[in-house]
Amino acid sequence: MSKTALVVGSSGIAGGAVAAELVLQGWSVLGLARRPVAQAGVTPIVADLHDPAATATALADARPDAVFFTIWARQATEAANIRVNAAMVRTVLDAVRPAASVRHVALVTGLKHYLGPFEAYGQGVLPQTPFREEQGRLNIDNFYYAQEDEVFGAADRDGFAWSIHRPHTIIGKAVGNAMNMGTTLAAYASLCRETGRPFRFPGSEAQWNGLTDMTSATQLARHLVWAATTPAAANQAFNVVNGDVFRWKWMWGRIADWFGLVPAEFDGTILPLEVQMAEDHAVWRRIAERETLIEPDLDRLASPWHTDADLGRPIEVVTDMGKSRRLGFLDYQPTDDAFFALFEQLRAERLIP
Repeated sequence: MSKTALVVGSSGIAGGAVAAELVLQGWSVLGLARRPVAQAGVTPIVADLHDPAATATALADARPDAVFFTIWARQATEAANIRVNAAMVRTVLDAVRPAASVRHVALVTGLKHYLGPFEAYGQGVLPQTPFREEQGRLNIDNFYYAQEDEVFGAADRDGFAWSIHRPHTIIGKAVGNAMNMGTTLAAYASLCRETGRPFRFPGSEAQWNGLTDMTSATQLARHLVWAATTPAAANQAFNVVNGDVFRWKWMWGRIADWFGLVPAEFDGTILPLEVQMAEDHAVWRRIAERETLIEPDLDRLASPWHTDADLGRPIEVVTDMGKSRRLGFLDYQPTDDAFFALFEQLRAERLIP
């Protein structure tokens, strides 16, 4: 395979990480985003995927061998999620079709494949954990399934291979991202330290005491490139997590210690971050001005609603990676190290104090 990649959503957590990994492995990388961010070795392409004609024009000269989809646009209803997010995948695949260069398409979805969309998250009859790829689709509308169907249909039409990647909650850096637990927790911890409020776990007893796992953006990026370059991984769906499991009752203390905090005792009461952080915008602006941070808008850093959804689950969530291991993907990333590396990056880049 020649090595030109198109990363769709290159300004996001997953997209930025996969673009960096592709550059590291010697690929020529095209980074498509509505507002690309500067990234070493990545050629930016500006496109609004809600505009098929403009996207076709933006990609007219692109001849990617592999396309990596790391995008979604949150809508008010799941019906709208399906319509909008499937259309974005279709728009890109239609735009690159005339060049007939694409040999592999990778799509990042997630564990909502097993848990259901936000409208029906964790409801009804769910597959047994740990989640395994052979556990099929839920009998419910889900934009992940619609995105997959766009890839499958284009693959049958155009003859490329595909891979589907289902990470758990992703730990990585991006500003303005809709689903960003790592930076949300960093901002929350910084606010607790500033105000003297207790660093209180916001979620459920099931998450506090139960086992869980997560996915580092760098682990996900390595997995995406591995699948695109490993023949045995073609036309397969994969779970991808760090490889360790933990309980939040342990991880919460690890995060607190990094920020010099003492974690509050958990009494089993759910107190969402959306509630705890609702009045913190002015406090964050004051911190940003005093510490010369580069992002004074708390909403650009934190996504409390998403962190609340993950930490408020009423069930234990653990993910099996046996399928990838059997095919040779053996990378491992301790989750606490992934959090600490992110916090160090956020501090070095003046995003948190």
